[in-house]
Amino acid sequence: MDLGNVTQITEFILVGVSDRPELQIPLFFVFLIIYLLTAAGNLGIITLTSVDSRLQTPMYFFLRHLAVINLGNSTVIAPKMLVNFLVSKKTTAYYECATQLGGFLVFIVAEIFMLAVMAYDRYVAICNPLLYMLVVSRQVCLLLVSLTYLYGFCTAIVVSSCVFSVSYCSSNKINHFYCDNVPLLALSCTDTYLPETVVFISAATNLFFSMTIVLISYFNIVLSILRINSAEGRKKAFSTCASHMIAVTVFYGTLLFMYLQPQTNYSLDTDKMASVFYTLVIPMLNPMIYSLRNKDVKDALKRFIINPCHSLKPM
Repeated sequence: MDLGNVTQITEFILVGVSDRPELQIPLFFVFLIIYLLTAAGNLGIITLTSVDSRLQTPMYFFLRHLAVINLGNSTVIAPKMLVNFLVSKKTTAYYECATQLGGFLVFIVAEIFMLAVMAYDRYVAICNPLLYMLVVSRQVCLLLVSLTYLYGFCTAIVVSSCVFSVSYCSSNKINHFYCDNVPLLALSCTDTYLPETVVFISAATNLFFSMTIVLISYFNIVLSILRINSAEGRKKAFSTCASHMIAVTVFYGTLLFMYLQPQTNYSLDTDKMASVFYTLVIPMLNPMIYSLRNKDVKDALKRFIINPCHSLKPM
């Protein structure tokens, strides 16, 4: 980063979800409940998939890391957001803003590719069940998860460096509830062609490759399920990937709504509402989707509630 470009602005002001004073306290409690549910749900998934002896499979290994990512994404955004509902001066320091953007990018990019990894896992499980434990071995699982986090980190470094390489020397009022690419670049008083291009290429490339993996995986899964003769067999095969299909549809649907809407209809307020959904609401919904529609997770939770010491065995 070029520090000489940013000496005139040392802090930013976050407008938040709404700038209406009468809504600050009600919104604080709404988003506090959302964050507490997110933390409880994802910590529950992490705990159950870590210590329950019957959930030590690749599918639940990936689910555990999706929960880690969801919890991380919400934690990067929610605490600062909640504090700003209660204070009159909603400022964030320059480097605090850069750190928040970087943290957000790490987790959102990791989530995009973790969902793709989980789709591939379901493809192998349903289309090549005899080779499943060989193809998706523990070493492969660790490699895929490590690459997902590493790629998210590298993307965050490149994109956030580009965003903070431009000059911010006039307005410092961010029309958002956290430091995000588009509202930040809208404040720049210098040419933003390069960072805007980097942001667009990064987002488009990540979405294209991850969605390609997801679509190809589920296309083959559907074909494989249709070849199963018995209705019971088709139902059982479909149930193993139904939760993931719902989570993928909700997540990618929100991102596509943001990036594919006509430029003439785009507004930072619309962007803000969509951001609430994929940074706070979806991380809260994912544990519910996977718990309520997954018999193994529900059974593990019942065993924990009835007799935690007997039913849960640390690895």
